Amino acid sequence: MIDNKTAHMSDEYDAKVNDTIPFYEEFHQTVIDLVVALKQTPLTWLDTGCGTGNLCLKAHQKMPDITFTLADPAFQMLKIAKEKTQNENVTFIQADSQSIDCKDNTFDVITAIQCHHYLYKETRKSAVENCFRMLKPNGLFITFENILPFTETGIKIALKRWGNFQIVHGKSQQEAENHLKRFNTEYFPITISEHIDLLKGVGFSTTEILWVSYMQAGFYAIKST
Repeated sequence: MIDNKTAHMSDEYDAKVNDTIPFYEEFHQTVIDLVVALKQTPLTWLDTGCGTGNLCLKAHQKMPDITFTLADPAFQMLKIAKEKTQNENVTFIQADSQSIDCKDNTFDVITAIQCHHYLYKETRKSAVENCFRMLKPNGLFITFENILPFTETGIKIALKRWGNFQIVHGKSQQEAENHLKRFNTEYFPITISEHIDLLKGVGFSTTEILWVSYMQAGFYAIKST
């Protein structure tokens, strides 16, 4: 039985995620590049759905003065993150995005990488609203998610490409098919337009597309001062 909401056991996640999600390493680098461009350290940064803590480690290499809070609903993911980041300035919360109860206006940056697509639309909205609440004025929210193509034809094409990627990177035909069956059954993607509308709807003054590839997209939003 999987010990978190991803397709992989926590202790296998790092080894398998790059063979499952195209350009996954680029997600983290893109996030860090954006934060470096827009924010001055020291920063307070919440990474919700943090997984095994890799984004935190990479960000600290560029910006060692960051104070990180790592949150994840999966105990085993947090356990691994704690082991990896034991020499860093990090605190931990076992909770999902909609349940984190930090004070209003706490963080300069909040990231949610590949975690909110497990939520239904109303719960996803609650998660983003909570992130908005916890951001400081002028705070930066960055999210990467699996996305829903606009048409049935687009969905079929995108799933075919994603399956081919996984096979090229070592999965069997059956393993790739099993992973693709999770689409709209174990995670629930929304379109790029719906992402932008959600960010605007909860109150962000600036909302932009940051990245699109295969069936994943990145977005950033800024809370007004």
